[in-house]
Amino acid sequence: MLSSPLAFLRGNAPLFYEILAESPELAAGPGDEGWIVGDAHLENFGAFQTLVLDPSGGPARKTATFDLNDFDEAVRGPWRWDVLRLATSVILASRELGVNGTKSIAMCGTLLAGYASAASCSAGAPPRPQPVLRLVERMAKRTKRDLLEARTSLVAGKRLFTRGERYRDLPVEVLAHLPQSLARYAAQLPDAERPALQRLQIIDAAHRIAGTGSLGALRIAVLAQGKGAPDSHWLFDMKEQLAPAALPLLSEAPSSLAESRATACRACLAGPPRMLGTAELSGTSLLVRRLAPQEDKLNLQQLQKLELEPLAQYLGAVLGAAHARGAGSLPRPQWSLSDRAALLERAVALAGLHEATYLAYCALSAA
Repeated sequence: MLSSPLAFLRGNAPLFYEILAESPELAAGPGDEGWIVGDAHLENFGAFQTLVLDPSGGPARKTATFDLNDFDEAVRGPWRWDVLRLATSVILASRELGVNGTKSIAMCGTLLAGYASAASCSAGAPPRPQPVLRLVERMAKRTKRDLLEARTSLVAGKRLFTRGERYRDLPVEVLAHLPQSLARYAAQLPDAERPALQRLQIIDAAHRIAGTGSLGALRIAVLAQGKGAPDSHWLFDMKEQLAPAALPLLSEAPSSLAESRATACRACLAGPPRMLGTAELSGTSLLVRRLAPQEDKLNLQQLQKLELEPLAQYLGAVLGAAHARGAGSLPRPQWSLSDRAALLERAVALAGLHEATYLAYCALSAA
């Protein structure tokens, strides 16, 4: 979080909601509600592979998509919280790329316009901008072997997670309960996605260390038998679900965190990631998914400043479409120009507060 104000925002979602809870004028805005991502920011969008079911009963087919790709903070709440967080991240990202303040604010306005049109279903998504096209093209070239070799090593012909900075040994008590937990996860999957149990036979498992805001949570990487050969094993991510960052603004937390997040993901995405499900391990609520080589996130370091404005408009539209799908009752009236202007003012204020807090955090870290 020391690297930049945007990294500080990304890794500290609870602070964002604490600010909103303590400053009701910043949390105000249009009253539309439904499933929200809870941690909408520039780098929580990405490309991934999904399974499209044939409505006539034919075989399902795999397809690549670009959408929101992190629902670890998803709750039911006002849409404006997601919009404010995404807009704040775009302002901080634009400043990091050297965009001047006037252009940053105009860019944020473009994002809000794209969002408002998509959320009210009054317009389709704008064309995919270059950063999204590059990401999808790069993702399509990856193979299962690429995915496995990035995380595992062959030891005497057998694949194992490469222990080190990212993968550590799991406690014995966690390993003992893991097969049963994985089997319960598989039993809850839809028929079209449920694998045979022998494909879930565990080859190796490790504690995965990744992310920023989720550090300290239990995160288990599982290498499963899959289709048998060392280059055909399957990888699963089992991630503990913590109390939502938006808790200071909620009347109560969801009773089942993992199931709530899986429900939000299925409701908001036209094509959720393949084999998304839930599990419980010794009372810990886990969100589970099978990893695919064809997935990647947006990365600010790979963007050029001239690409940010069309990307902002596109991300606004993607978020608006996700909210519309998750809400159920549509169409809704489009947010007015005055609604969007007020949200823009609040995003500017939130960007300034996060930048100031980031600098204070740096000062404390250097002391």
